Amino acid sequence: MEFLKKYLNPLVTGIGILAGLLVFSLNVPHNREANIAERSVLSVLSPLLQPVSRLGSLIENVWDGYIQLVDTHRENMRLREDIRSLNQRVLEGNEAVLTNQRLERLLDMKKIVKAPTVAATVIGEDVTSWFRTLVINRGSSSGIREGMAIISSDGVVGQTVKVSASTTRVLLLTDHASGISATIQRSRARGVVKGKAEMLCTLEFATREEDVKVGDTVVTSGIGGIFSKGLPIGEVTMVKRGEYGIFQTVSIRPAVNLSHLEEVLVVLQGGYE
Repeated sequence: MEFLKKYLNPLVTGIGILAGLLVFSLNVPHNREANIAERSVLSVLSPLLQPVSRLGSLIENVWDGYIQLVDTHRENMRLREDIRSLNQRVLEGNEAVLTNQRLERLLDMKKIVKAPTVAATVIGEDVTSWFRTLVINRGSSSGIREGMAIISSDGVVGQTVKVSASTTRVLLLTDHASGISATIQRSRARGVVKGKAEMLCTLEFATREEDVKVGDTVVTSGIGGIFSKGLPIGEVTMVKRGEYGIFQTVSIRPAVNLSHLEEVLVVLQGGYE
């Protein structure tokens, strides 16, 4: 502040003289030869005009660069938004394709089942050490009752156990309380498929003499009135015959991937009030 107070008048005077000289030089006509006074002024201003010109060019370049940078930033933001939108469309398209594939397979299963069916979506699950159940978005308002069969495009899922107006709880075939009359497709050996731990099942009441092998396909026998005959239940993964007893131990892996289930069919026959 002291510096400005001390040198303010000389600085203002110098700037005024410089401005006047610049204006004078710029107004020199180009179509005639400069006189002695004009040449003197130009000689004095020449060393000053070159830095001023370079400074002006520098400022112009910086300004142009700034404008270009702003435009580039805006373009990058727009392109990023376009890419995000395109990625979202791709994801939605892929999901739609996968959903259509699942529904087409479900429709194929619907054609196999002779009884009326209604499609439903899985909206909840309860997979604990005690229970193996799912919740679907259809209920009594869609004609569903307790004790009806639930199937998917790959085979048996379970049966309805608790029905409300708009939702239904499904007992999975892997639940300990589940029991489905079944047949070994190759040998026609019979038994009851019961749920066990780790999302697996066992074939119980198959005697030691029954022909059961690893890799055999297990299907519904049609006995019991809930599941129609010939629906896939699973595949035999282990057969064990002990030295004693009349039955053999048979482990089954379900045909349906219950942990990834999204859509099912409810078979609208049988059941109870």
